[in-house]
Amino acid sequence: MVQRIAHSRRVLFERDSELTAADQALAELTGVRPDGGEPSERPRGALLAFAGRAGLGKTTLLAEIRRRATALGCTVLAARGGDQEQGVAFHVARQLLQPRLVGLTASELRSSLGSWYAIVGPALGLCAPAEGAPPDQQGLRDGLDWVLTHLAVRRAPMVLALDDAHWADPESLSWLAAFAPRAEELPLLLVVAYRPEELPDHAESFRRLPGRAGQRPLDLEPLSAAAVAGLVRESLGTQADDAFCRECWAVTAGNPFEAVELTAKVHDRGLAPTEAGAHLLRDLAAAVKGRGLIARLERLGTSTVRFAWACAVLGTEIRPALAAAVAGLGAEEAADAADTLRGARVLTGAGTLEFVHPLIATAVYRAIPGGFRVALHGQAAWCVVDAGLGPSAAARHLLETHPEGDTWVVGQLRAAAQETRRAGAPETARRYLARALREPPPFEDRAAVLYELGCASLLTEPATTVNHLRAALAETVNDPELRHHIVYRLSQVLAHSDRLVEASETLAREIKVTADPHVRLRMQAEQFMWDAFRADEPAHPARSRRLTRLADRLGGRDLTERYIIGLRAWDATLRGEPAPVALRHAERALAGGLGWAEAERGFEVPVLVALTFTYADRPGRTEELFAAGIADFEAQGWHGGHLSFGYTLLGYVRYRRGRLAEAEDFVRAGLRLSERVGPGTPAHWYAVGVLIEVLLARGRIAEAARTAEEYAFAAPFPAAVVFPDAQTVHGELLLARGLTGDAAAELAAAGRRLDPRGMRNPAWCPWRLHLARAERHDAPDRAIGTAGEAVGRARQFGTPSGIGQALRAAAEVSTGSARVKLFEESVTHLERSPAGYELACALVALGTELRRTGRPAEAAEPLYRGLDAAVQCGADGLADDARDELAAAGLRPRRLHGTETDTLTARERTAAALTVQGLSEARTAEELRTDVPTVVRLLSAVYRKVGTDRTGLAAALAGSPAP
Repeated sequence: MVQRIAHSRRVLFERDSELTAADQALAELTGVRPDGGEPSERPRGALLAFAGRAGLGKTTLLAEIRRRATALGCTVLAARGGDQEQGVAFHVARQLLQPRLVGLTASELRSSLGSWYAIVGPALGLCAPAEGAPPDQQGLRDGLDWVLTHLAVRRAPMVLALDDAHWADPESLSWLAAFAPRAEELPLLLVVAYRPEELPDHAESFRRLPGRAGQRPLDLEPLSAAAVAGLVRESLGTQADDAFCRECWAVTAGNPFEAVELTAKVHDRGLAPTEAGAHLLRDLAAAVKGRGLIARLERLGTSTVRFAWACAVLGTEIRPALAAAVAGLGAEEAADAADTLRGARVLTGAGTLEFVHPLIATAVYRAIPGGFRVALHGQAAWCVVDAGLGPSAAARHLLETHPEGDTWVVGQLRAAAQETRRAGAPETARRYLARALREPPPFEDRAAVLYELGCASLLTEPATTVNHLRAALAETVNDPELRHHIVYRLSQVLAHSDRLVEASETLAREIKVTADPHVRLRMQAEQFMWDAFRADEPAHPARSRRLTRLADRLGGRDLTERYIIGLRAWDATLRGEPAPVALRHAERALAGGLGWAEAERGFEVPVLVALTFTYADRPGRTEELFAAGIADFEAQGWHGGHLSFGYTLLGYVRYRRGRLAEAEDFVRAGLRLSERVGPGTPAHWYAVGVLIEVLLARGRIAEAARTAEEYAFAAPFPAAVVFPDAQTVHGELLLARGLTGDAAAELAAAGRRLDPRGMRNPAWCPWRLHLARAERHDAPDRAIGTAGEAVGRARQFGTPSGIGQALRAAAEVSTGSARVKLFEESVTHLERSPAGYELACALVALGTELRRTGRPAEAAEPLYRGLDAAVQCGADGLADDARDELAAAGLRPRRLHGTETDTLTARERTAAALTVQGLSEARTAEELRTDVPTVVRLLSAVYRKVGTDRTGLAAALAGSPAP
């Protein structure tokens, strides 16, 4: 039987359109229509945003929506921003989610949150932060998304109501603003109310969120004279005459809060609601707001005023005992004051007190004399710590006090900053530490506070971090370990700010004065690492020799030694030493463990070791290491720059294997994450460069050019070495566009930059191969020499993919009969390599050369094979070239496994086969030895290509055209 929505006892005047929108959203969410009609078949969520000035009834409206939702059986989550709690990290998120999780035991909570336990638990106040690096803000938001999504699904239908969003803390508000568009995809109605003129900059997105009114909120307007008359007569009786009601509307300007309060005052005074008493309404209206409210409060007595002030300082969810302690009142005196304030319609509640309306709370707080307000905040800080609420609860009050050199204040702020930073709110931690620095701390603690401040600013303000850490080094640092940590952190933030020279020089200065050999070795490892990333290092050969001597005598006993050995493996790769040498050092580095999320360490060396295997033609080993590394990032809650690098470089590995569609998926995911970190960062350069490489390989040259233009992928290039080399990729793009002169100049410049540094391995950076192609029109002899040198260096490194790729370039710039021989040798090498796309290119090039030299019969086999390989790789442009060549040879391009729109990869065919058999996604994942999300993606690809019809799937599996 269809349930009908009951109406509240109090009429919400002139809010019919808002309630209609809410009823419609609730009907779509629950399937229960307000008119008693047939329930909808597919419940769906929505977003409702209400905007209005103070007192226009947002809180009452949200309360009514919550009541209706409850009546319909919805799970309701509710929170309210507070003027005094804006600086308390995750205050709103905790109000929303904590009540649904706080009753669980520790084991139940761990089971419920799974791998997100250590990431979101501290932010929600459910567990203490773990040791080690905190999650980044994107990782924390992803975790909160997961928690809310799972709650919405398990407790569906669900309504989330956020009142006074303009006062929500930045961490919660930025999370909800990003999550809100997903509400329509879930059984979740998200309702938000705020004052538009007070919405902070970090919440501007709420003004543009898609909702019931389109790209804007539903605006609340003041009540009309008729609506105020209805409200007055509802409260005071039908005897209220028209003149009295109209005067009520005039003195309140149609503000519902003021109108309700005014009628209450009329009732308390026993005033007859007639024209005769209408002249008294202006004075009564003044008493319900601003100075009139304060004057009325002051008449209630000193103790009552102090208690009200204490409550205003504490904010929301006020404990009576705590308010009494802050006010300096005894239990009975405080209880009397609370009763008086409840009678005066200032406070409401019993076990927990609240102000009747935020307008009252704001007026009371602003009325506290300045000096007394500061003292009350100081007293509140002591009281909350004494009550066992911890330093984080005290910190917001300490921010409002004056600096007095109090060591207790410094200690509480530092402890609060540590808790908050590890919970994932570095900006709040930064505010606490900046205030601690102004206290100021004792002389001997100043360097430590500056270091902690630098750590808190690391992810949000790199330039500020550098200043703090340099200031810390300038202090007298009595603790050697602290000094070393300052140096490590300073060099790290300089390097990540593309200031690699300064990072190296900082370490070099400290190495000279460090007596501890273990510390000196670690600093040398860090310096070697940042120098390895410098694109302008003048003494690379000398550094390589030092690194070789040092690594060869280390056994890999600890992480520092393994880092140095790992850097030796990477240096061997760049210089083009024989691949077995690089692989031997890479395996040595991995032997004792090389985690990607080690505390106080970067992830750069583990990534370099993993990539060593790719360039040495062992990409499977690379992918194993990347899978483990990305798992480390995700377990740590690092979903920003770290995960961007992981996905981007995994896409690069797939590109080198010739799995271009998968490569594009991964690198686009990496690019999306890098855009959250910010443009111009190394993560951004990596992602854009790899994406352009993939698009060129797929034959989408115009799209690659647009991508380069959109992301300003051109000079000046970053000071850090990136993979693939940005300048080389730009030259390759110019070459693909037919701008051979510009391409030659760009690629020659890349060579002048890399060659003196000993970075001469064409398997790592093929600038010589592209330069030879660019030179062959205007300087063919020089092109042959350039390509020949690249072949020699590729043979020195010794990998089949590197040799085969270099031989193909040499063939392309050669003349006469040598071309066919070089192409054939290129194919022979590439057939023994994992480079599927390069093999496809070599096969098509060989077939093309055979056809053009009058040998069409011999051309058929490499062209057919090249076409098949190109289609399997997703190299659409190359596949078209192969078809054109086959047609030119008089051969009919046979359908190999369909066209680009219906061809299935081997894994997709397996996924389809398992689907036809009726297996579940989990079983399919087990059969494919992969994860369920990957299977879902593969099945989606199958369905896009052949539809859900089983006949089409079976035909696809058989290799015949889908219907």
